[in-house]
Amino acid sequence: MDETSFSELAQRHQRELHVHCYRMLASYEEAEDAVQEAMVRAWQRREQIEGGNVRAWLYRVCTNVCLDHIRRMKRRPITGTAAEVAWLQPYPDVLLDQATAAEAGPDSAVVDRETIELTFLVALQALPPRQRAALIARDVLGWTAVETAEALDTSVAAANSAVQRARATLQTRLPERRGDWTAPEAGADELDLLARFIRANDEGDADLALSIAAEDIRITMPPNPMVFDGRTALEGLLARAFGPEHGDWRLLPTRTNRMPAAASYLRQHGDTIFRAFKLDVLRVDGDHIAEITTFGFAHFERFGLPLELPA
Repeated sequence: MDETSFSELAQRHQRELHVHCYRMLASYEEAEDAVQEAMVRAWQRREQIEGGNVRAWLYRVCTNVCLDHIRRMKRRPITGTAAEVAWLQPYPDVLLDQATAAEAGPDSAVVDRETIELTFLVALQALPPRQRAALIARDVLGWTAVETAEALDTSVAAANSAVQRARATLQTRLPERRGDWTAPEAGADELDLLARFIRANDEGDADLALSIAAEDIRITMPPNPMVFDGRTALEGLLARAFGPEHGDWRLLPTRTNRMPAAASYLRQHGDTIFRAFKLDVLRVDGDHIAEITTFGFAHFERFGLPLELPA
C-alpha cells in the first residue's frame, strides 16, 4: 500500500477512530493525540493490512495505543464521581455527526446516545483499561468474542470474563433507567427544560432555575474536583452567579455528547460585550435536570461558538 492510498484510508476512518479513542480516554484532546500516534503505527505496520478487515485492524491499533496511553498516565479506575475525572472533556454533536456520516453500508459508524453520554463515559473510567476496551468492543462496536480476543491479544475466555466483569460494574454505576445502556432520544420535554434553563440564566431567575432542578441534582466542574449535591448547594451557586457583583448572562443552546447544553457568556459591569465563560451540559431525568457538568470556554472553538457576543 502506497502513502496516498494509506492517507485516503486513514482519512475515511479518522473521525470514528477519534470517537473510539475518546470513549477509551474521555478526553477529546488526548483522543486526538492517540489517533495521530495510531496512524503512525499503522503506517509502519501497513503490510499487516493486506487481505484483512482494514477498519477492524485500525480499531485494534487505536485500542492498543489508548491502553499504552493510560499506562503512561498511570491512571487508575475511578471510585467516585465525575469530579475524579479531571481529564473529562465534551464532544460536540456536530463532530459526532461526522463520524456517523463517514461510512455507508454495514460498517456505518453510528454514534448512539447511550454510548457517548457523559454519564456513560464517566462510568467507563471506573473500569480497568482492558475491561473497558473489551466492553467497548463487544457492546459498542458489536464485535464477536473472537474478534475482541484478537484485538486484545488474549483468549476468548479471558475476553468474555473481562466483558462480564465490566458489565457488572457498569450496572452499579449507571442511573437505574440506564441499566440496559439505552437512552431516549431528545424530545420536547428535554428541549423545553433547556429553554427554561437558558431563560432562568438570561433573566437571573433563581426560582425558575431551582424549579427545574431535581432534589438530588449534582453539579461537577471538570477539571476542578468539586461536587455540589442537592438544591441547597445549587441555590448557593445561583446566589453568587446572579449576585450584583457579577453582571449579566446570555446563553446559547447547543448539544454535546448527544445531550442538551448551553454556552454561557458574561457581560461584567462596565463591559460592552458578552464574553465566553462556560459550557453547561445537562442530564435530564423525566421533567427535571438531574445533573449539570460545567466545562470552561476553552472548548467553544470546536463547537463553532463565538468567544464574544454583542450587547
